[in-house]
Amino acid sequence: MQGIHKKYLLKQAINGIDLQVQKGRIVGLLGPNGSGKSTLLKMMAGLIYPTSGTIAVNGRVPDVRNKHHVAYLPELDHLYGWMTVKETLRFVSSFHQDWQPEKAAAMLQALELDENQKVRNLSKGLRARLKLVLVLSRQVPLILLDEPFSGIDPSSRAKIIRSIISEFQAEEQTIILSTHSINESEPMFDDVIFLQQGRIRLFDTAESLREEYGCSLENLWEKVYG
Repeated sequence: MQGIHKKYLLKQAINGIDLQVQKGRIVGLLGPNGSGKSTLLKMMAGLIYPTSGTIAVNGRVPDVRNKHHVAYLPELDHLYGWMTVKETLRFVSSFHQDWQPEKAAAMLQALELDENQKVRNLSKGLRARLKLVLVLSRQVPLILLDEPFSGIDPSSRAKIIRSIISEFQAEEQTIILSTHSINESEPMFDDVIFLQQGRIRLFDTAESLREEYGCSLENLWEKVYG
């Protein structure tokens, strides 16, 4: 992406971002609330468009016509409570030719999800696990995860992190993950982006940032944002 700006009425959400992410990396997208993380992910997913600048995913401008290039997990819950887990998977899979039913079935078992249970009866942690299954069961080059650990219990966070690592196809995929749970997710990051007020404050490999600043990414957060 080059020269990306995004303005909502009087608010400048993204203020001049140039970014190129390498294939086969897990990238942490970090920053306080209002720094532009969700806006950036939505533009990569083709759900909203930049006010100016260009974005390309696998050489294509992201939009609904190119949805087979991107799998996006939003922070807000988008599941239908009256469906069972099995019905939810069947419903979502009907929209995507890249759906992998064997992977979905394996992830249901690994994440301890009962396919016959109604979504409305799932705890917040189990709903978060189900949302992850819906994203990671697709064969796409770019996976976008917006706060997948938000407000869930430590057990669910640990299971989700293990699933992300185990299902990640390093030779074919890139994952960009926005989170405030830095301590637990830090070990899986190859690269890290620190956003501040719609701009990139820092962008480097996780290892280089730890070496340069002599601290963990969690402590670096404190140094960057005070």
